[in-house]
Amino acid sequence: MAFTPRFAASFALVMLAFLACSSLFIGASELSLHAIWQGNEQAWQILTVSRIPRLLAIVLAGAGLSVAGLIMQQIVQNRFASPSTTGTIDCAVLGYVAGMIFISSDALWLHFGSIFLCAMAGTLILVRFIQHLQFKNAVLVPLIGIMYGNVISAISTFIAYKYDLVQTMATWTLANFASVLQGNYEMLFLAIPACFIAYYFARQFSAISVGKHFATNLGLNYQGLVTLGVILVAAIAALAVMTVGVIPFIGLIVPNVVALIMGDNLKRILPWTAYWGVVLVLLCDVIGRIIIFPYEIPIAMIISIIGGALFIYLILRDKRHG
Repeated sequence: MAFTPRFAASFALVMLAFLACSSLFIGASELSLHAIWQGNEQAWQILTVSRIPRLLAIVLAGAGLSVAGLIMQQIVQNRFASPSTTGTIDCAVLGYVAGMIFISSDALWLHFGSIFLCAMAGTLILVRFIQHLQFKNAVLVPLIGIMYGNVISAISTFIAYKYDLVQTMATWTLANFASVLQGNYEMLFLAIPACFIAYYFARQFSAISVGKHFATNLGLNYQGLVTLGVILVAAIAALAVMTVGVIPFIGLIVPNVVALIMGDNLKRILPWTAYWGVVLVLLCDVIGRIIIFPYEIPIAMIISIIGGALFIYLILRDKRHG
């Protein structure tokens, strides 16, 4: 059979359906299709309260963070940029720590506002700094971003020590979907309009990735688009951090691998970036559930291993082809 776009789409749907079903039926609590079909109350409760919310959270977080990474790479004109290599995630964690100290635990929207504002302000600071760099080596930008993120992380840790929140912060920064239940993940649905906005402005983001002068000559508001991109990235990162914790490398490796295979047409690769982000997070989550079953390995640990190896490969590949 020839490898056609229709075949690729069908294969993608089958793979996604297989992983989704695996996510629904693999876990410490036994769940079977037969029990659901028979209307078993406990089975339905496990399905609706835990497994479906967990699956939806994985889909939304994986797609959102992958798209956020793709946008970040456009606005800073660097393929190694992502929320985890430009300090966005670290700033979001700082906002989370500040929210735990100054905001009531019941005020979810205020918590989100704190995380979002810190993530946006911190990312804007780094982006403005990068814009003024005369020498933008491919590795220099993420190196500066990681150093900047480490400074922000140190501030968060210092504040957490002062207010006896170190254990809480450490637990939260290690992403794990096991804690996702009905009623505590729904804010992640805001990632859907953020992704649609990114798709709508895909051509404009492609233009600003070429440079300020090119975008200005096309009649585009360069700084306005950069700010919009930062807002979208910060919003998605804030939603992910608030709901499931820190998921590293997704926004870095997925857009790069998709671009290597499908090219740099942003409008074309953005849906596939979202799709492969979902697949990767789903796959890592399923692996984390079966390695030491019935216990779970946090997904952040598995993605860190895979993402770190791919990050090194991408840097070495970029150096060879530089």
